[in-house]
Amino acid sequence: MIDLSNHIFKIKDDHSFERIALQVFQYQIEHIPIYNSYCREIGILNPTSLNEIPFLPIEFFKTKDIFDNHRQTQITFKSSGTLGRRSQHMVSDLTLYEKSLLSFYTEQIGDPKKQVIMALLPSYLESGESSLVYMVNKLMKESGDSRSKFILSDMGKIEELYNGALADEKEPVLFGVSYALMDLSRLGKKYPKLKIIETGGMKGRRKEITKRELHSFIQEHIEPATIFSEYGMTEILSQAYSQGPSNFKTPKWMRVLIREVDDPYSFEKLGKIGGINIIDLANIYSCSFIETQDLGKVHEDGTFDILGRFDHSDIRGCNLLVQ
Repeated sequence: MIDLSNHIFKIKDDHSFERIALQVFQYQIEHIPIYNSYCREIGILNPTSLNEIPFLPIEFFKTKDIFDNHRQTQITFKSSGTLGRRSQHMVSDLTLYEKSLLSFYTEQIGDPKKQVIMALLPSYLESGESSLVYMVNKLMKESGDSRSKFILSDMGKIEELYNGALADEKEPVLFGVSYALMDLSRLGKKYPKLKIIETGGMKGRRKEITKRELHSFIQEHIEPATIFSEYGMTEILSQAYSQGPSNFKTPKWMRVLIREVDDPYSFEKLGKIGGINIIDLANIYSCSFIETQDLGKVHEDGTFDILGRFDHSDIRGCNLLVQ
């Protein structure tokens, strides 16, 4: 299994992705009891291609322990719980998470060692046990700069940290949940060399708006150098990034497929809207194949867009969810 975890981060093309994904499936059906039960329930035990692999409905993370019970859990991440019961992800190898995080962040956003990283994530800090807080805290430690920090309410501190970063020829980077970035925007300060990474929605604090509207609002008021979006969730260990509100890029060990809205076991063609299924091979010791409740579409270049969520999540195909 050590060899397989090393191979995940060496994937180069579609062929190697599919080959390793099928190997991960075999490991998980043997070592993850809930995933084994689900695959048996729907009668798919020997997939021979990517499209035949079963995707576990994300709701299972709210009610079941999804992990390799032959391994020790190092940490349990929990969702914010804004939509009800909190999901939990039992992680038994944080080195996989950190390797996935650091390599793709560096590729898409920049080297954290050359940055001062700030974060406006009050709702995540309040909820506790957040994978996003762990992620940003890890990036702050990698930066090696004492000015990298979480900011709860004193938004005036951002200007001081921003100016200090520029004085030392470092890149100022700000992670922020949507409503906090809107509050910052209303202060009327311009940050023309700031990289902003927006993540998450309004968390029940404001009326939800589209990503395009959010980015336009921030751009108009703050005029940052760049606005990125980060797409991640408690249930996966990897992240996707977009420069702007659309066309999210995934690392080579992560893939998004679009399922038909009315048939969760069939897939849409490129450019068609449907439910987002995620393959995250860094999730070796939980489940790498997840059926989310997000709506989106995939483009020919492999990037994808987030277009909303299902209004009502039907329990389909498996009575394990209600047991």
